[in-house]
Parts: sequence; C-alpha cells; structure tokens
Amino acid sequence: MPATRSAGRMQARNSPATELPVDYFELIRKRYSVRAYKPDPVEDAKLGKILEAARLAPTGANRQPFQLIVARVKGREAELQRVYHRQWFVQAPLVICACGIPTQGWVRPADGFNCTVMDVAIAMDHLTLAAAALGLGTCWIAAFDVAAARQAFVLPGGVDPLALTPVGYPADRPGPKERKPLAELVRYERW
Repeated sequence: MPATRSAGRMQARNSPATELPVDYFELIRKRYSVRAYKPDPVEDAKLGKILEAARLAPTGANRQPFQLIVARVKGREAELQRVYHRQWFVQAPLVICACGIPTQGWVRPADGFNCTVMDVAIAMDHLTLAAAALGLGTCWIAAFDVAAARQAFVLPGGVDPLALTPVGYPADRPGPKERKPLAELVRYERW
C-alpha cells in the first residue's frame, strides 16, 4: 500500500469525527433522565449526530424497522402535553418520537418473536447516549397517550409510537443513580 494512501487511512481512522468525545464508561455512568430543560435551541449539527447514532444501531437482520419523528415544541406545547402531561416534557426545544414498524421487523423463525420493539429500544439507547456525549439531555418515556401521539406526530397505520424523549440542554442536575447490584442481574452458567 502506498505511503500516502496508508497515511490517509490512518488520518480517517483517527479523525475527531470517528472518536468518542468522552470515555464511554464514564458516559454511561453520567447519563441520566433529564426532567428540566433550558429553552436554548439544539444545533442542527448535534441533532444530525444523534439521529445518525440511532441510524447506526444494530437491528435484527439489519431491517431497521423504525422511524424517528423529530418535532419542534414551540407553538405545539398544548398538543404535546396531551401526549405526555408532565410540564418538563415541553420545556425542551425538541421532542423525538421513536416508532416501530412491525411488518418490517425480523421475526425469529423458531417462535415467531418480532424484534421490532427491541430494535427501537437499541436505536433509542444509541440516540440518548449520543445526546449525552454532546451535552444534551434526554428522558426515555414509554408511559404516554398512544392515541394522542398518533395524532400529534401524524402516524399512519402500521407505524407504532413506542418511546418518546425531549431533547435539549439540561437545566437540572443528576441525582444519585440507583441500580441493582450486578450479582442480582448476572448469572454465570458452567463457568
């Protein structure tokens, strides 16, 4: 391989666009559910990066059976409050509705399990971690009014709203993160 080509490859591999801006394990420790937002707008470049992170998420058989609906909040506060009633939900400048398309999801042949919900969850996790890496806050919401969401985000039949998150700059601070001990969550078989 010529030196110039090799150098170009090294540069692309180590460019800032391909490196994580923070330590991954520190990021997952610090990410939290934000429930207070500043009204500051989210830059288009940052929005593009978090949406790209969701696009790159693994899905069953790479089917990508999801859609992300990005809504600007300003002027739609009352409509969005019908979807989810908490006041902080409409403080952020953006709300994203993650939708699954079950007819496009991979189905496990052995038992008919459709991976769509799992695929959407992975995409949302990528999105929320990318947002945190960029200094943005999110809060995964599943307890919302599905009918109101269908109406607010103009969803056709076959596109199911599964999760919501506001996206904006946090106006609060994280509280203590409580999780079960690892011993309750992990089991080693025949180790």
